[in-house]
Amino acid sequence: MRDGFEKTSTNRIAEVAGVSVGSLYQYFPTKEALVAAVIDRHNEEIMGLVRTALIEVADQPIDKAVRNLVTVAIEAHRINPKLHRVLAEQIPRTGQLKDVEAFNREVHTLVRTYLESRRKEMRKVDLDVATFICVSAIESVAHNTVLNGAEMLSEKMVKVLVEETTRLVVGYLR
Repeated sequence: MRDGFEKTSTNRIAEVAGVSVGSLYQYFPTKEALVAAVIDRHNEEIMGLVRTALIEVADQPIDKAVRNLVTVAIEAHRINPKLHRVLAEQIPRTGQLKDVEAFNREVHTLVRTYLESRRKEMRKVDLDVATFICVSAIESVAHNTVLNGAEMLSEKMVKVLVEETTRLVVGYLR
C-alpha cells in the first residue's frame, strides 16, 4: 500500500506477502476486503492499548490519568504512522466506519465511567459533554500528530504535546 490504494494491485500484495494470488483471494476476495482486515487488526491493536490504559488509570487522580491517557493515545497512533495515514484515507472506501464507530462508543463508555468515578475532582459539568470533549481533544491531537509527521517528532516534542494536551483537558475538567 506504499504506493496508495489505487496503484496497489493484488498481484503485488501477494508477491510481497510471499503467497500466490489464488491463496490471497481465498482469504480476501477483493482488495477492499484485505484493507478492511488490516483496518480491523490495526484498530484492535490500538483498542487493546486504550483498554489497558483505562484499566490502569481507574484509581488515579484526573491529572495523572489524563497524562497517561494522552501518552497512550499519541504512542498508539505512532505505532505505524504511515499505515495509520493510509488507513485513515481508506476507512470510508471499505465501509469500515461502523467498526470505527463501535470502537469510539466503547472508548466513550470507558472514559465516561472513569469521569463519573472522579466527579468530586471536577467542576460541575455534563458527563456526556465532558466525555465527548475529552475524547475528541485527545484523539484529535494524537491523530493530527500522525497526519503531520509523527515519525519526525523528537521525544522532547512528544513530551511537550503530552503536557500541553494534559493541561488542556485537565483545565477543562476542573
